[in-house]
Amino acid sequence: MPHTKLRRLVTISVAVTLGATALAACGSSDDGSDGDGGTASGPVSLTYWAWAPGMDKVVDLWNEGQGKKDRIKVTVKKQASGDTLVTKILTAHKAKKAPDLVQAEYQALPTLVSNDALADIAGDVDGVKDKFAEGVWQQTTLGSDAVYAIPQDSGPMMFYYREDLFEKYGLDVPETWEQFAETARTLKKKAPETDLTTFSANDSGLFAGLAQQAGAKWWTTEGDTWKVGIDDAATRKVADFWGGLVKEGAIDNQPMYTPSWNKALNTGKQIAWVSAVWAPGTLTTAAPDTKGKWAMAPLPQWSAGENVTGSWGGSSTAVTTDSRHRSAAAKFAAWLNTDPAALTALAKEGGIYPAATTAQTSDAFAEPPAYFSNQPDFYSQAASIAKNTAPSAWGPNVNVAYTTFRDAFGSAAKNKADFGAALAKMQDDTVADLQKQGFEVAE
Repeated sequence: MPHTKLRRLVTISVAVTLGATALAACGSSDDGSDGDGGTASGPVSLTYWAWAPGMDKVVDLWNEGQGKKDRIKVTVKKQASGDTLVTKILTAHKAKKAPDLVQAEYQALPTLVSNDALADIAGDVDGVKDKFAEGVWQQTTLGSDAVYAIPQDSGPMMFYYREDLFEKYGLDVPETWEQFAETARTLKKKAPETDLTTFSANDSGLFAGLAQQAGAKWWTTEGDTWKVGIDDAATRKVADFWGGLVKEGAIDNQPMYTPSWNKALNTGKQIAWVSAVWAPGTLTTAAPDTKGKWAMAPLPQWSAGENVTGSWGGSSTAVTTDSRHRSAAAKFAAWLNTDPAALTALAKEGGIYPAATTAQTSDAFAEPPAYFSNQPDFYSQAASIAKNTAPSAWGPNVNVAYTTFRDAFGSAAKNKADFGAALAKMQDDTVADLQKQGFEVAE
């Protein structure tokens, strides 16, 4: 789908030429780009809003190296993450004062694009696409021929389990979701006070990633309209699966990240967690007494022999339409997320898992996380899993879908009620919000 149509679909009322005129009004060149990296008329100074820890140290590598050579200096301004940053970007953009670059979560990209806050940098990043898994790269294009950001970090999902307790209870690591359910039931019979895991509704990204693995595409375009598929067959399968386990009491129904959840992990009352590559950091804090007792395996599959995972978390580096040096900003964004030295520094200083596939097998990941010192192949397994990340499909009102999920699924989990009704509520609220905003929505 052409990027011009995509902008129409997200209710951008100005034409591409008008957008260029607006940019010219705040001092950009006629096409919103400096064309030659910004070096023709002198040094270029760029501002980058980001929240990743240690980003200033990573950017120092650019300023002292490639940036010095190209006369492109980047200054990092630390920000909050999530919806807080999105709101701040949009507020700045309305005043035509957004920074040159922003760190943006993948699910936030459609919202920023819908407000004409992000530039299409496809013409400035040739050759970059092949450095990322297809499912990750797709999140920065929104299914169009445009490129709205460069992937920075990713969160491939996997299965974490207490290796010692699986052995104690005679459990096999599940390779399919059917086996996962049987493992939960078997554990309940052997140790009634122990749960395999919990279903939690306080982090919408977990459910979204599970649906993604099953093949769901929650937002897609059809002609000149949006189509919402949250209540599709793939997501219903996921909702029915987890709702069934909660209803029968095979797993717990308490939320994650609470003192109670931490205690359950730390004492062995819960012995597994469906999570993502960043889980070791969370477990280090949540279950410090169990260091070295956990192991990681691929996510269970819906059919035996499949090899696909979902994604939970991750962010990108985007160039704003307010930047007067679009090409220079795109050049830095590409360097930041593909240069070996930059990627090593991102891993070391920011503790992130780079989206670039070559970085996932670099020296920065030669050793496992300290918490998983018992699993030397942790990162080689993670890299193999990440290559098979399923594509996702985000829309311009992810925040509404996520809020409804937390409310509807949270109530359903607590009361062991029908997850199907909660999913329908999530679908209806998302569609209603799009229509309220003036979007065309296909039935």
